[in-house]
Amino acid sequence: MVVDGRKSPAAAEAVEELTRLYRELPPRPSVEEVEAAAAVLASADAEEAARLEELAREEAASSSAGQMEGVPGELLAVLREARRNAVRLRALQQRKEAAHVVELERRFKVFDDLIQRASRVVSSGEAGGGGGDGDVGVESVDLEMEVKKKEAAVAAAAAAAEMERGSKGLAALGLESKRISSLRRDVFAGSDIEKLSLIQVASLIESSAKKGTTELNLRGKLVDQIEWLPVSLGKLQDVTELDLSENRIMALPSTIGSLRYLTKLDLHSNQLINLPDTFGELSNLIDLDLHANQLKSLPSSFGNLMSLANLDLSSNMLKALPDCLGKLTNLRRLLVETNELEELPYTIGSCTSLVELRLDFNQLKALPEAIGKLEKLEILTLHYNRIKGLPTTVGSLSRLRELDVSFNEVEVIPENICLATSLVKLNLSRNFADLRALPRSIGNLEMLEELDISSNQIRVLPDSFRCLSRLRVFHADETPLELPPREVVKLGAQAVVQYMIDLNAARGTNQKKTDRGSFWAWLFSLFGCCRKDQELGLLPV
Repeated sequence: MVVDGRKSPAAAEAVEELTRLYRELPPRPSVEEVEAAAAVLASADAEEAARLEELAREEAASSSAGQMEGVPGELLAVLREARRNAVRLRALQQRKEAAHVVELERRFKVFDDLIQRASRVVSSGEAGGGGGDGDVGVESVDLEMEVKKKEAAVAAAAAAAEMERGSKGLAALGLESKRISSLRRDVFAGSDIEKLSLIQVASLIESSAKKGTTELNLRGKLVDQIEWLPVSLGKLQDVTELDLSENRIMALPSTIGSLRYLTKLDLHSNQLINLPDTFGELSNLIDLDLHANQLKSLPSSFGNLMSLANLDLSSNMLKALPDCLGKLTNLRRLLVETNELEELPYTIGSCTSLVELRLDFNQLKALPEAIGKLEKLEILTLHYNRIKGLPTTVGSLSRLRELDVSFNEVEVIPENICLATSLVKLNLSRNFADLRALPRSIGNLEMLEELDISSNQIRVLPDSFRCLSRLRVFHADETPLELPPREVVKLGAQAVVQYMIDLNAARGTNQKKTDRGSFWAWLFSLFGCCRKDQELGLLPV
């Protein structure tokens, strides 16, 4: 009611209570947070469904294989239901924060409507009463100043991204909109003060997508409870470099295939079990780091990563590489150390751009003949496998500079390895009781600087060893060398080479003497035979 141009005391009290209630409200979620929460909820639903489906497949497989035989039916049913319930509980936990944000925004919308209704009543009352400057106006101005002082710094940072919902109704009551993000602003500034929750990650994705961010670094920044990423990850279509390493991510959303401009992706030190089929859509990817995960296989679409130049698959659980690997014709560096590989696909020979191939700590028993097609290969390491021999085609690797076949079961080094005349470093150590000799033409490796034959059964170095004039490092620990003697080996690589030179020279001199003596012996024997024949009257005197 308006009396003499003024609002009644009751109306003033009502407005004052409304402003007080507004001031006591918690911070309102930003637009990015609301969108992020929706994305998290959608992702949680999809992840829950995927895990339940995976459980069903595993249970069907174990049943068909008879792995659960002997388990009572009731106990088996309880176990399966417990597994499903655990999946649902984890999903519920992941939804918790996002659901809170969505519910918070819903309640704020209700408050917006109430404020707008109140503003219409106040506005109509002021219009009917001539718009006098009563107590309500003064109170509203004072409250506005108080709110501004209290929230100016945070509100300024959030203002650019906030919606204008309910702003007219609040203005009528003399209040600033409380669009205060519940996320710490230092998250968006790249601060490392605290790790991000799932809702914060989703919000950061929304913000980065709107800004057109090209590089995003989340290395070690996710809380340990985050096992998957929201589907909104696919919105980062302008990102060219993405680092998600050193977290505990178990799965990637299928939407990752939408990051068409991505050239560098670092996922090392997570808990990835597999990759989505859409992974092969990252057609511009050049550098991919997947080491230290739990990958057991690669998707068939992996061969579509035609631009890939550097691939690190070390420290996973791979038992085989897919045949489609041969499509990666631009691949220059392939690291597959510390896996469970038993063989390489023959298609490896199609990766003709390979410069470095590291296969240490696997279960390889042999290399395919196609390895000889890698004409640009410079580094090949096979340390700690079960290889018994190298393919003869290894001699075709004319650019090979480093070869390591230590800790294997190699019995014979093929003679044509000496055609790889660019070799600088050769490690044949620790083949123990199997390796008994070096190739006779090892002297052809004139560029060789380092040679390790420790812990083998080699007793004699071949004569051509004298031609290794560049040899600077030579190890033969725990190898029963007799030629040269151990005393010479201890003097170093060049002493060994010089010994072989001197030995060969001495052999040459002795050979000449032997040949000359043999000639005269033959001549004397021939002369003696002739005299005997004369004495018998078989030849004229």
